[in-house]
Amino acid sequence: MSAVVHAPHEVKRARHAVAAVFAVHGAVTGSFATRVPWIQDHAGVSAGQLGLALAFPALGASLAMPLAGGISHRFGARNALRGLLALWTLALILPSLAPNLLTLCLALFVYGATAGMSDVAMNALGVEVENRLDRSIMSGLHGMWSVGAVVGSAAGTLAAHLGSDARLHHALAAAVLTVVGFAACAWVLDLQPAEDEEPPPRFALPPRSALLIGAIGFCAVFAEGASLDWSAVYLRDQLETSAGLAAACTTGFTLTMAVARIAGDRVVDRYGAVRTVRASGVVALLGGVLIVSAGHPAVAMAGFALMGLGIAVVVPLCFAAAGRSGSNPSLAIAGVATITYTSGLIAPSAIGMLAQATSLMVSFVLVTVLTCGIAGFAGVLRAGDRVKVTRPDAAVPERRP
Repeated sequence: MSAVVHAPHEVKRARHAVAAVFAVHGAVTGSFATRVPWIQDHAGVSAGQLGLALAFPALGASLAMPLAGGISHRFGARNALRGLLALWTLALILPSLAPNLLTLCLALFVYGATAGMSDVAMNALGVEVENRLDRSIMSGLHGMWSVGAVVGSAAGTLAAHLGSDARLHHALAAAVLTVVGFAACAWVLDLQPAEDEEPPPRFALPPRSALLIGAIGFCAVFAEGASLDWSAVYLRDQLETSAGLAAACTTGFTLTMAVARIAGDRVVDRYGAVRTVRASGVVALLGGVLIVSAGHPAVAMAGFALMGLGIAVVVPLCFAAAGRSGSNPSLAIAGVATITYTSGLIAPSAIGMLAQATSLMVSFVLVTVLTCGIAGFAGVLRAGDRVKVTRPDAAVPERRP
């Protein structure tokens, strides 16, 4: 991208605009998740067939993510994000229209592909704004994604409670979110490729640096997926709690993650990405130990809360490090995103299969072991530690060629 200097107020405005984009992206996910039962009934698919269909978003995302860099190069970062985000918000409509398994799989493939490409584009712009502000913002941006997901889920819960048709609900949600996203994109940084800059390849393997960074993200997202999908089951089956208390555990986990992400930037600015992730890994490990050794629901709930606190900032910092790890930030971010999406796909089923073969407690022993990788390999995120500068114009440094 060309080295364009933006005024401080433009960069600050772009930060708020990207935060709004993250919230819109999260709201689409929350809106979809709450209506999955309606979509299952409408398509007439069994639980097993639904599980198959729900693998297609990750498949679509994994295949489409590498395309985001080329789209940004051709149309510019702002136009690319505007178009990709609109495709993602409008794709929300497709799953609820599917009348059978085949069309549901196709709809979810498109849904995942547009999600993945817009995810890469918004994270790349988030890293760029962070570079120019010379302070951490990625954790807060992902916190805004969590806030958007909560808002979308709340609206979806209300719609489901009222018995509304998901086709109408998702059409209205898509219209509102498309307008909000389009407006927010008007204020993001308008980065254009340099005249002599070669376009990225259409398909390319992620750079080695992205694979190493993605390995840490894999551990964090595996723990997140396992905790989100199985924490309530763990309390109900292992500790024989009520359904309400089990659900409260999952809610506590998600709230802990959201709060930690929103507050995480200050910690990163003070201690750096590597030390923050090392400490986060230790906290997540402590949470895992409490979970697998818990003899009382309160102990397990504290363990899941610590797990959420420990993994909250890891993925945002992985994206930030990927964006600084080489000459092609979009390709590196796409590589990390692909690895983390894959982890989120396999974690719930892996926990279930291991629990079926052994026990749910043993499954969370695996999760606890994986958290050791967060702390142990945090050094590969050194690219995420920004070098402080003291120039008068440090707030708006030029983009690296």
